[in-house]
Amino acid sequence: MKYLYILQQALIWIIVVFWLYQLIISACALIKFKEKPILKNKKHKFMLVLPAHNESAVIGNLIESLNALDYPKELYDIYVIADNCTDNTAEIARNMGAKVYERFNEEKKTKGYALQWFLDIKIKENADYDAFCVFDADNIVDANFLNAMNKKLCQGEEIVQGYRDIKNPTDSWISAGYAIFYWTMNRFYHLARYNLGLSPLINGTGFMVDFNLIKPTGWNTITLTEDIEFSLKNIATGRKLGWATDAIVYDEQPTEFKQSWSQRSRWTVGHIQCLKYYTKDLAQGVVEYRTLMNFDGLLYILGLPMMIMSFLLIGVNTLYFLLGEMAVGVLIWNYFKYIVATFIIPILTGVAIMIIDKRKIRPMLKGLILFPVFMGTWIIINLKCMIRPNTEWEKIEHGRNVKIEDINSKK
Repeated sequence: MKYLYILQQALIWIIVVFWLYQLIISACALIKFKEKPILKNKKHKFMLVLPAHNESAVIGNLIESLNALDYPKELYDIYVIADNCTDNTAEIARNMGAKVYERFNEEKKTKGYALQWFLDIKIKENADYDAFCVFDADNIVDANFLNAMNKKLCQGEEIVQGYRDIKNPTDSWISAGYAIFYWTMNRFYHLARYNLGLSPLINGTGFMVDFNLIKPTGWNTITLTEDIEFSLKNIATGRKLGWATDAIVYDEQPTEFKQSWSQRSRWTVGHIQCLKYYTKDLAQGVVEYRTLMNFDGLLYILGLPMMIMSFLLIGVNTLYFLLGEMAVGVLIWNYFKYIVATFIIPILTGVAIMIIDKRKIRPMLKGLILFPVFMGTWIIINLKCMIRPNTEWEKIEHGRNVKIEDINSKK
């Protein structure tokens, strides 16, 4: 019984300290810090990289938005990686002025491998670019995107994540769940850490990387979540990532539960892979650099073990009750706290982020009410993937015909 008590108290303190830390960091999103100074005033040259697998339904809208960027046309080129395409994605892209590279490899089909293949070609060519930006084929991009990223380069930033917004937040409760999740992460994770001098994370699409940074090694990712992997590899070596709130990209999210389950399962498996491959490197980075930034990166990768500890604490408390060492009222109170954390806090967080960001709540009511279900199913996905991970890449179909002018007309 003594050891059970020690375990219970250890779990309580670890979980409380972890979430108290996250809360304090998140609060810094509400504080406006002084902007970094301009170190060099220059218009940089970009390559815009669009990995695409059978994306004929949406690739045109993305290229159209990129062609309309408010940036000198001679200072950026659009590249489409037509990756194992069997439709006319490549033809559409060429007709719209993009430079198309067709790749066929049935063994290595993820976006990470496509980026590695393409960027290796550009490195060997010693291509004349200062930086590259990566977009998913279903995106549409705000006209100010490159101006915002150019400013970050002028401030000395090497890796910068843009603001990932959603182009179809009200299509279903699933897409609404994604929207609330990303809006929350944008402000309370990425912006908060950037404000404090910690490191945000690359978030799949709408990010920029200094081309010189990857020339020695190439892209070189191996997991299903190449974005998180690339982020953690750089944080482990002491490199801080940047954040650009005004570099906006609009992303299409799944509307059906089955698609969402598949996508989030892939993300979870990728996270587990990163936990396996990079926890040691991140821990060594903490010892070597002794910065809060490195420690914060380590805490991010430990998020999944923290979830396991939370479930273990529930089990320990239940066992205490069954052994007659805990009153039924105390057990009910503990379960009530779990229910509040699982169902009430997500809704309140969603409402808070929409008020802060001045978004309309009424169209999102169904999504807000069901947001705890969205996040709860993610917990189930995490548990399932820890028991039986599926490392196969599955394509998420995109077909939402939204143009950049449709987004601008709603502002």
